[in-house]
This record gives sequence, C-alpha cells and structure tokens, in this order.
Amino acid sequence: MRRAPLVLALLLALTAPFATSAQDRPPPPPGQQQAPMPSPRPWKALTDDEKDILAPLAHDWDTFPPERQSKMLDKAQRWRGLPPERRAQIRERIERWQHMTPEERAEARRNRKKFQDLTPEQRDRLHDAFERFRSLPPAQRQALMDKWERQSPEQQREAVDHLGPNDALPPPPDDHQPPPGHP
Repeated sequence: MRRAPLVLALLLALTAPFATSAQDRPPPPPGQQQAPMPSPRPWKALTDDEKDILAPLAHDWDTFPPERQSKMLDKAQRWRGLPPERRAQIRERIERWQHMTPEERAEARRNRKKFQDLTPEQRDRLHDAFERFRSLPPAQRQALMDKWERQSPEQQREAVDHLGPNDALPPPPDDHQPPPGHP
C-alpha cells in the first residue's frame, strides 16, 4: 500500500501547476457559453490502465464531480505519455517531498515562489550557474560552498544579481530542494 500515497502525490504534483494557472484566468464574460460539463465516469467504467494509475483515488472516485474526474483522467493520460526517466525523476521528487517536515515544505514553497518571480533571463542565469557548480570537482564545490556560507545575505544577493557567464553558484543549504523542473 506504500504505492498509493506515492501515486496520489504524483497526481497532485502534476495538477498543482494547472491549479494556480486556472486561478489566474478571469471567468468567462457573462452570456458566453462555457464548455459542456463532462459526464461522470463511474470507477467500474474506467479501463484497467486508468484504474491502476488512479488506484489511490478508487475509494472516493465516484463522489468526485465530473470535471474533477475529467481532469484526473487527463493527468493519468499525460503520466502514461511520460518517458520512464521523467517518471523516475517525478517519483524521486515526490518521495523527497513526503519526507520533508511542514517547515521544510513551507520553505520550499517560498523558494519556488521566489524562483517563479524571477524573469526568464534571471532563471536561466541561475540555472546555468547551478549547473556549472554541479560540474566542478568536489574540492572546488566544497571551497565555493564554504566561501558562500561565510558571506552575508547581502553579499549572497549581490553575487546572484551579478552572475557572470562563467560563475558557479552553490545550491541552497541541504534542507532546501532545487527549483522545480531542475534536477
């Protein structure tokens, strides 16, 4: 039964970005037709493959509104289309997330928000600097981390704001995770 929380967390992780974007869109203008409501699909009407992917939701499936069922089926379809390597990455992140404390999760959410608030150019520079850091030999990585930890928060911000094309940036402390979408 260990698989059930993992699959449920996976489905939630796959739907989270869409939940926030849906809230960003204004409602349709009055009088404009909305898409027709999907028909409910009872659990027994799902395919074996759909049941396998959505197994953690089996108990509650028939109580879900049709639009939620439809969204979850779309996510399951997208999951099937992912390459095995990408599925493995997502499972690993879900497992890491499940082992985090509530405080660590809150910090990860704050860091994700900060990362999302960056311009695309800033995100690219930050990602490139982190990749350069990962490619350094272990001794150089440790030296850079030691130097980074001795800097004040202002010095660290200044370093991030003025990253050059060959600069490397250490990762966040051990209790932080890399930004979503980055290994």
